Amino acid sequence: MLPILRRLSIPSSTASLSKLMDPNNFGGSQRLITLARQLRLYKPPPTIFDEEDDDIEEQRIEEAAGKVVSQVGFAESVTPIAFHRPERFRPKRAAVLICLFEDDDGELRVILTKRSSRLSTHSGEVSLPGGKAEEGDEDDVETATREAKEEIGLDPSLVNSVTVLEPFLSKHLLRVVPVIGILSDKKAFKPTPNAAEVEEVFDAPLEMFIKDENRKSEEREWMGDKYLIHLFDYETDNKKYLIWGLTAGILIRAASIVYQRPPPFLEQNPNFKVPRVVNKDTIMP
Repeated sequence: MLPILRRLSIPSSTASLSKLMDPNNFGGSQRLITLARQLRLYKPPPTIFDEEDDDIEEQRIEEAAGKVVSQVGFAESVTPIAFHRPERFRPKRAAVLICLFEDDDGELRVILTKRSSRLSTHSGEVSLPGGKAEEGDEDDVETATREAKEEIGLDPSLVNSVTVLEPFLSKHLLRVVPVIGILSDKKAFKPTPNAAEVEEVFDAPLEMFIKDENRKSEEREWMGDKYLIHLFDYETDNKKYLIWGLTAGILIRAASIVYQRPPPFLEQNPNFKVPRVVNKDTIMP
């Protein structure tokens, strides 16, 4: 993942979606064509950061990050930063690719990675391909597909990007936009993981994330508010993976939209208190 630049000329995901695939020109099975048309109609709800404001400069948030968001995996709209826009604050941009394909049994699966154990942050964790935006990226679709190519060798020409979901805000104050793409020809993709960033490439059934099987939850508390985080145990090829946090939160949302039904468990996004601005660098409840 290459470092983000301080000044980004990248349009909002809801304002510029030039690379989204026209379902009428979509290849693949009839089911994938129907899914592409369905997803193309999805419109993520607007967020306060969708408005472009050239007078607001980006500001690096370091110590304040832990005071704003203490846990990953929550939609931006329910995090404290969404209730009050502090002067000069603008989150860093990132995007991840939810790359779906059909297996031989017609089941929808999603491509995942296990991060390198040598990375300084989130080492060894399961994640979606993606990363921080770069100055030359046209939009979130390009960010997600470019990062997927750099991390796992997934050629963007093989992926039909059909929609974007609402942004999630990570504990490091990254505004992460999930991009849903469809891989029509799975056999054309030969994973070549970048060893510096990715240890393994695997896939999992998307529907797993709206089922109670292999799922557990933990109650956490932040600033007096209790909330749940969900953790999914998954085993394939005699290897075990734990999928949780931001990745699990995004996949629960994606599966709910794809299968058009909510999960049977309580997502329970946190009911955070409205924050107030103490100064330009700190947000407190």
